Amino acid sequence: MGAAVGWGSLAASSLVLGALLAIARSWPRRLVGLVLAFGAGALISAVSFELAQEGVRVGDRGSTAAGLAIGALVYYFLDGRLERASGSAGTPLALGAFLDGIPEQLVLGIGLAVGEGVSVALLVAIFVSNLPEAIGSASEMRTGGRDDRTILRLWLVVATVCALATVVGYALADAVSDRLQGAIDGFAAGALLVMLVDSMIPDARRDAGRRAGLATVLGFALAAGLSFTS
Repeated sequence: MGAAVGWGSLAASSLVLGALLAIARSWPRRLVGLVLAFGAGALISAVSFELAQEGVRVGDRGSTAAGLAIGALVYYFLDGRLERASGSAGTPLALGAFLDGIPEQLVLGIGLAVGEGVSVALLVAIFVSNLPEAIGSASEMRTGGRDDRTILRLWLVVATVCALATVVGYALADAVSDRLQGAIDGFAAGALLVMLVDSMIPDARRDAGRRAGLATVLGFALAAGLSFTS
């Protein structure tokens, strides 16, 4: 259990670190865009190799596909409701970090409990992708008029819930069937894909211009390389 707390906290800590970096200074929009693009590439790799492919491996295609659809729909409808309710800049990235962070870290805890150890690729993908999500979201929130304390509290809550998800995954590992684990992987992948297309990639392209594509490939290459060597 101690390992789940430690690894879960480490993976989620980049959310708070990203928010602190955004609060500490105003970052050039181009740099924020490049960081978002790099994180998007890492997330695309995580969706492909650590979530969708792993979901099919441990569960089956049907449960993973169902999880994908549910995760996509949940993100789509919650994002729409939040946008209408608050209209706050940066909210979609925060919601994306929350909805994909919980199942990702559930998977991390389950892997620890069943003796598979820590997937270095998944851990790095979570950490590397959380950082630009938090920086981008917190930066947009500041631009939109949110105060620093509110922003930091939001990301502390998101990080704490995500870290606790690792502990929950560890505790429930024996009760989670292979098909349910596949569905959890699929849910995270589905939420991520909608967030990437709706928010993260468009924001990166808007802020970084043509260089966003290159940064995305670099992020993908790093995370994919770790997936194949772990």
